[in-house]
Amino acid sequence: TGISPELLELEVTETVVLGNPASARSTLERLRESGTRITIDDFGTGYSSLSYLKRLPLDCLKIDRSFITDLLVDENDEAIISTILTLARDLNLAVVAEGVETSAQAERLRALGCQLMQGFLFCRPMAAARVPEWLTKPRGNGLREIS
Repeated sequence: TGISPELLELEVTETVVLGNPASARSTLERLRESGTRITIDDFGTGYSSLSYLKRLPLDCLKIDRSFITDLLVDENDEAIISTILTLARDLNLAVVAEGVETSAQAERLRALGCQLMQGFLFCRPMAAARVPEWLTKPRGNGLREIS
């Protein structure tokens, strides 16, 4: 397409990486060398293996929404999220919390140290053709600041 690789972020699920780790590593290394950012999507679900965190060229982990849903009522979910945040910080990885739907969830995540979030709280899915208009609307674009 001619787009600069630095503008791209590839999200890979754990299952894809674990299917053929050697091939995945080689492919991801080439992509990252080109400037593309690599993110593990749905982190903490499936067949999680901490060993690939040190072997793969990663930039970011996305905490699966299943941990966010009950964050405010399940101490185990909070403990898992807190652990992922600590692990990512120590490995110099960014973290995105997926599936944030309420201000209370966003506030709790911020208190735990999560800086990046996505979910219906911020914007609902939309057709690609609507994105340019959405981006140009000042503060009416569905984004909310969490202070």
